[in-house]
Amino acid sequence: MTFVSVVIATRNRRALLAQTLDALAMQRWPRDRFEIVIADNGSTDGTRDGIAAAAARSRSPETKYVFVATPGKSHAVNTALDLARGDVLAFTDDDVRPEPAWIERLVAAFEETGADFVAGRVQPIWEVSPPAWMSPSLYGVLAVPDNGAVRLPMGRGVNEHIVPIGANMAVRTAVVHRLGGLHPDLGKLDGSLRTGEDHEFFLRMLHAGCRGVYEPAALVSHWVPRERLQRSYVRRWLYQNGRDVSRLETTYVGSMRHLLGVPRYLWRQAAADAWSALRALWRGNHAARVASALRVLWFGGYLRESWFGARGVFLAPRLQGPAQP
Repeated sequence: MTFVSVVIATRNRRALLAQTLDALAMQRWPRDRFEIVIADNGSTDGTRDGIAAAAARSRSPETKYVFVATPGKSHAVNTALDLARGDVLAFTDDDVRPEPAWIERLVAAFEETGADFVAGRVQPIWEVSPPAWMSPSLYGVLAVPDNGAVRLPMGRGVNEHIVPIGANMAVRTAVVHRLGGLHPDLGKLDGSLRTGEDHEFFLRMLHAGCRGVYEPAALVSHWVPRERLQRSYVRRWLYQNGRDVSRLETTYVGSMRHLLGVPRYLWRQAAADAWSALRALWRGNHAARVASALRVLWFGGYLRESWFGARGVFLAPRLQGPAQP
């Protein structure tokens, strides 16, 4: 039976992490066939004590803890990967609650399809009701993209619009150790909105010929705090993400046709969004106007980085290899 390592990076989210661990303790997958590896990226809120308390109140699987002083989520995840001993690495976050069948459905997707990686479905837990302008087309900002209820194949040229995210994805350990860990210059850093580590690793897998599957039955719920529903946060995130994606696509050049250094489909998409914003303004549809204008802002970040920014990213480092149990 497949052994699974659940990998979580955390920083100063003791209360939310406790809910994640409680959800993992409710997994239907046998407790002796998975472990939890937690990389604490400099917490000062008693996170380690919270982990111990969660283990004491439930029948938790083996839990490994490592303190990672180097700032950055990617550094924390890579350290955790070197401790993991599973055949499969299942990634989630410290503000996520996996459903009881989560691990079971991830493993089934691997076994039934022979995939190298699996992307699961993510649904939101709203702290407050989202504003009217927060359309599903913007849910990627909140790390709660809904890619539907049907299992789909993934690969180079096949459903590439579905990008696995760290809240809910799994990869065969052999693939991770062959391709290297997360890019240390990407991913969350305290106080920044830097993104892209998941996207870069996904592109790396595609260019290595890996095949994946989107499995909606592998379901998690992701906490969305009220501050992420503020327009100022969404604007900053979209602009930064546009820049990050531009750098990634410069590194992993595909077969797409370009115009002025930008994929033509993005010009078409931006033009459609700009027209939608103007049409919504004319019709007095405030929510639609804001949503369309925000999508144009993402393109602005992409364009800025394509024309004036750094060209590409360095390759990510190899991992040391799996630790001995």
